[in-house]
Amino acid sequence: MTNSSSFLKTLVASALLFAGAASAAGGGVEMESAQVDISNKGSLQRGAALYMNYCSACHSLGYQRYSRMAEDIGLSEAQVTENLMFGDAKFGETINTGMDAKKAEAWFGKAPPDLSLIARRKAEGADWVYNYLKSFYVDESRPMGWNNAVFPGASMPHVLWELQGSQHVLTEPKHEGGHCPKGEANGQCITGFSIPEHKKGSLSAEEYDQVARDLTTFLAYVGEPAASKRESIGVWAVLFLALFTLLAYFLKQEYWRDVH
Repeated sequence: MTNSSSFLKTLVASALLFAGAASAAGGGVEMESAQVDISNKGSLQRGAALYMNYCSACHSLGYQRYSRMAEDIGLSEAQVTENLMFGDAKFGETINTGMDAKKAEAWFGKAPPDLSLIARRKAEGADWVYNYLKSFYVDESRPMGWNNAVFPGASMPHVLWELQGSQHVLTEPKHEGGHCPKGEANGQCITGFSIPEHKKGSLSAEEYDQVARDLTTFLAYVGEPAASKRESIGVWAVLFLALFTLLAYFLKQEYWRDVH
């Protein structure tokens, strides 16, 4: 299979898998801005560490190589090899998971998807990832004991619960024909979340927000590794066109001087 065919297959699979989330977002679920900055190397490095420690066991990044990641986010081969690579992976290989797809499907009901393109799904992609990471709450009716306000019915457990804590959803009755801007739970409108004192995580709310933002920034970078270079080239291209336009104007004035 060619790289383009593989890319298209992953894009279609991601779209199908997150169709439920798109429907929720389309219904007007409020999205807090992630405020990602893919030029922030510190955020990218923290996000890479978070991803490799909390996400890579289940989710692959099939279009991202360790070597390219190291170059782009300012890490040496030794730093990546010693801190971000697990198992027998090679520095020049793509970031794959060691989880068996059949076992994953048996455990979760669906094999965890490749996340290379997750932050590029529609315009709210990065904001969707950020809000998703912040919206897990305890739901004993779910197989994993967790649900998500942004993606109701998600089969993924809250892998960052030790950092954030165990959120419980706050709700109020849904009025007939009414809209729930923060999503729904058990047929009621979600108004917010609370974390009992004995279930608080190791981080404050502000610190966890930064964790979610760093992880989202890293996934936004993975979705388009060349974005920073493309933007910098774009600036130079605009400057060149502006200079060329100025020169063309003076040249036109010179050619038409005698005519006027």
